This record gives sequence, structure tokens and C-alpha cells, in this order.
Amino acid sequence: MGWKILLPQEIMEEGTKLLVDAGHTLIKGRGFETEDVLADMKEHQPDAMIVRITKITREVIEVNPNLKVVVRHGAGFDTLDVKACRDNGVQALYAPVANSTSVAETALLLILECSRNVTVLHNTWVQDYYKAKLKIKKTTLNGKTLGIIGCGNIGSRLAVRAMGLEMNVLAYDPYKRAEEFPDGVEVVRDLNRIFKESDYVSMNVPNTPITRDMVNKDTLAMMKPTAFLINTARGACVVEQDLYEACKNGTIAGAGLDAIRKEPVDPSNPLLTLDNIIIYPHIGGNTTEAAHRASYFAAMGVQEIFEGKKATWPINDVDYAEAPTYNDVKKPKKEPSGMFDF
Repeated sequence: MGWKILLPQEIMEEGTKLLVDAGHTLIKGRGFETEDVLADMKEHQPDAMIVRITKITREVIEVNPNLKVVVRHGAGFDTLDVKACRDNGVQALYAPVANSTSVAETALLLILECSRNVTVLHNTWVQDYYKAKLKIKKTTLNGKTLGIIGCGNIGSRLAVRAMGLEMNVLAYDPYKRAEEFPDGVEVVRDLNRIFKESDYVSMNVPNTPITRDMVNKDTLAMMKPTAFLINTARGACVVEQDLYEACKNGTIAGAGLDAIRKEPVDPSNPLLTLDNIIIYPHIGGNTTEAAHRASYFAAMGVQEIFEGKKATWPINDVDYAEAPTYNDVKKPKKEPSGMFDF
């Protein structure tokens, strides 16, 4: 006999088909908020849950003693109380590679839009065509330096794509051996170099005690006045008031954000008032292709636990303060150069 599986948000057909064909019963959630999931847990007592965007608290986990597995539909899991899962014998899983390409593409899109000053162009060109065309600063990416903080599934994909645009790529990730970085990337072990030397600084890290507030007044002050911050990771990595001041005062040129601290956005957020800041509603991993992959991988995780198998993608608790780090470096084999560099 199959399990009862709660879906607070719908998943794609590949995932539902896998679960229904295996004999499970799918329960459509009543809403997106934590309170909605809590009510569903009390009423239905499901064996498993696949969750996309709802914050899952300890109360949600502990209200249902029948719960066996929770799967995060995607790579980030800071909205899931993993410790509460561990404390209650609930398997916590995720789908870390399902949307990596989509998020890397989103970071690259933000880099391109910042390079062409698209918000100012959009707000100017109809009223003043020649000002938009000739006076608003626009730059090429060829020969610029991208600094990547966090070179995992997403950061590595971004690095490869940036090098395809003939950018120089610096990457910082203390938890990764130099040999594991993509070829052509310069591995750096001094985080300050990323902020000081890059034309674009891209955050591609989880929300941890180490990365929380990593972008702040001090690190922003290290950046070039022509540089941009790109954040497709987590809003908690950036002190937003410091970023607002830096972009408003010209400490840096601007920012491209796919993650902010409060989502959905507060209409009074001062970041919304600046035309050198681009903000997306956290859509980096929400392409059609990524959703299909994440749904299938999430359903696969539930089925693995149901069958008593070892999960392919368990969420592992990592103490980043105690985790092993590496100091080895790797220089790029050759500097990228364009056909018409002069």
C-alpha cells in the first residue's frame, strides 16, 4: 500500500506520474503559507511531503508523528528546519542539481543587464532616445573580471558560461579543492581579492552562519566604483541597507538581485527606488525545464525512501565553522582573449 503525500504546491507531471504509478495518494495543499501546511498536516497526517516555497518549521514537522520524509523541490533548503527533521526521525531530502543551469543562466542574465544599464535605458529611451542611445553608459563583458563566491553546482556552471563570453573568472570556495574548479578559473583563497579585483561579484552560496551578511558596508567598500554585485543565492547574504547606501552613493555601480531578505518584497523596500538595482522575484530556478527536473527528482527521493533504498540526495548537516577547508590554488591555463581585443 502506498503513502499519503502532501503537495503544498503543485509539482510537474513527471513527478506526479512517478508517485501515482507507484500507488501513492497525492494530497493537494490548501495554501502556500506555513499555517496552511500545518493545518494539512493535522488533518491528513501524510507520510511524506514535497515542498517548493513554504517555510517548514519545527511545529509543522512535530505535529504529524506519521511523517517520514520531506523533500525540498530544489537546491536551497534554508526554509526547512532540517534539525527538526533529524530530531524526529524524518528524512530530509532535496534536488540540488535540478535547477543549477537555470540559476547560472539567471546570474549571467543579470550580469548582462547590469552591463547595459537596462533599467535606466527602459526608463529613458521613449522620452529621450538620443540620451539613451549615446549618453547612458553601457559596457562589454569581454575582458572583464567575474568574481564568484561559492563554486558549487551553480557557481561552476556560471564560470563556464562567463569564460565563453571571454571574461576572466576568479572563484572563491574554501570547501573545495583547487582541482575541482572548472578549467580556466583562477582559484583564489583570499575572499577580499574577489571584492577588490572583480567587475562583477556573484554570490552563489547557501545561507549559513559564514555567508550571512557577507556583503556589507566593509566588503562593498572594497569593490570598484564601476563594479556590480550579483546575488542569485539568498537575501540573507547581503545587508540590504548597506547595499542601498553603496548603490545610492556610487560606492559601486549597481546590483542585480534574484534574492532579497523579505519575500514577497515589501513595497517600501528602499532598494526598489534605485534605477541601478535590478530585482527579480527569485525566479532563477523556476524555468520550465528546471521545474520538470526538480519534480521528478523530488518524487524519486520519496520513492527511494518508500522502497527502503539509500536516498540519492539527502540533506546533510554541515557545520561550516568546523568543515575542512583548502588553501591550494590553481591559475588559469591561459587568459581568455577575444579576436578583436585592443
